[in-house]
Amino acid sequence: MADVNILTPETLRAWYGLPGELAVVDLREEIDFSTGHIFFSSCIPLSRIELLIADRIPRFDTRVVIVDAPRAAPATHAEGARRGARRLAELGYTDVHVLGGGVEGWRAAGLPVYTGVHAPSKAFAEVIEESLHTPAIDVEELVRRQASGEPLVVVDSRTTDEYRRNTVPGAYGVPGADLLRCIRDLVPDDTTPVVVNCGGRTRSIIGAQALLNGRLPNPVVSLRGGLLAWRLAGLAPEVGADRVPVSPTDEALRWGQASAAALAERAGVRKIDAAGLAAFRADAARTTYLLDVRRPEASEDGHLPGSLPAQGGQLVQETDSYAVVHGARVVLVDDGDLSQARLTGSWLVQLGLKEVYVLSGGLGGHALKTGPHRPAVLGLRSVSTREQPESPQTLFEKSKTETVAVIDIGLSARHREAHVPGAWLARRVELETVIGDLPADARIVLTSEDGVLARIAASTLTAATARPVTWLKGGTAAWAEAGLPLETGAPRTLGQGGTDVWLSPTQRNGDQAAHAREYLDWELGLPAQVARDPDVRFAPLALD
Repeated sequence: MADVNILTPETLRAWYGLPGELAVVDLREEIDFSTGHIFFSSCIPLSRIELLIADRIPRFDTRVVIVDAPRAAPATHAEGARRGARRLAELGYTDVHVLGGGVEGWRAAGLPVYTGVHAPSKAFAEVIEESLHTPAIDVEELVRRQASGEPLVVVDSRTTDEYRRNTVPGAYGVPGADLLRCIRDLVPDDTTPVVVNCGGRTRSIIGAQALLNGRLPNPVVSLRGGLLAWRLAGLAPEVGADRVPVSPTDEALRWGQASAAALAERAGVRKIDAAGLAAFRADAARTTYLLDVRRPEASEDGHLPGSLPAQGGQLVQETDSYAVVHGARVVLVDDGDLSQARLTGSWLVQLGLKEVYVLSGGLGGHALKTGPHRPAVLGLRSVSTREQPESPQTLFEKSKTETVAVIDIGLSARHREAHVPGAWLARRVELETVIGDLPADARIVLTSEDGVLARIAASTLTAATARPVTWLKGGTAAWAEAGLPLETGAPRTLGQGGTDVWLSPTQRNGDQAAHAREYLDWELGLPAQVARDPDVRFAPLALD
């Protein structure tokens, strides 16, 4: 795309401050994104763009700015960014621009660059604690109180899956959006202290402050440093906990509804009915995100067609992944009591989103879909390859007598959980260069989690090489469903394969205590960084 519009950092900053919609996209892998990025950019890796982009930027004429993109050596930033812009154009996007010089050009212009992932949400929590003086308790004090038998209630505000993997001993699992509707069933009286924890700091702070904003009469504190601090103190978490309240009593629910309603009114969250939502969705000139903030299992039992699962606490934790288009409308939906949607909406307004609505009536009166969300996959219509896909059984039999190189281009975390025996792990954007490292007589078979990404990539690779290339039909999931053997653990890698996602301190190799301290220090340093950044637009809700 020789005619791609190259922006200066000053122009992008000006666009960000203008009315209208704008998506600022970084196409690098998450691990590369975490080394330095623009605060209001979103990470949508080019390697998985066809699977993600329709949900995250649903309108094809949205103004999109590519900040950075992967660059296979020896490509320059400009070549990588143009490659990304060309792919977006091929997928149907009509208003694509490139930031000249990328993140380094932004830095050279004297503008702030952030490390880590989900920096807006992480920084927001730290600003909330600093500006609202959210009270906190140290691990040592919590342990002392638990050992002494003092009455207190600990709630883990992460997802249920995270809670069950490990939590503070004795904690209840109450995802963030459910706190107001469930908390009254957990405290025996108004004097019992409540401690909110998460894996680190963000959801501990947001959860505690949610209860304070909702005017829970009990003393409320966050657990300073969460489970990371718990581990640093040499304490073992509880594994397999199952204290997960699901259906609050009528009394608790009424209190949660009233609390959330008052909070949403103070924050400026608006209501919209079914007719209003239909009008929004019919408006081709605006982006409307319809986000289901309930727990995943509730969404799978029945959700509005076109809605995206975005469990409330996770939406606040990773807003940059869900609301990619700045200036878009956001409509939140829950079962209809509105406590989850209103609490979540109150945080989004404080995060700086301008148009946040809750759907009155929730799911009532709507035809619902069941099952997990299946995103639209762009680019499938243009897929063509010289060869037909391999079925799992056929590939299994051929691999006994032929030289076959299976290359997995799925996420490294999923590959480590289970992969086709002997499979290589590679970054999709490097395929054209890394296949040269394989035996010349090897037939190349691509796989991914469900085979969709492998099918698309096989088409591109077929056009770039004379070597036989095909893909595994149904991907690694189909291989497992066929009952064929699987391998787990560390992968065999090609190029930079295996380095895609950012790893939490507990997932990294080496000195995990040092990793934990480094991560907590990073979070604690965010308020000072955003205080120097004129483009950060948080609006913490002052308590009366």
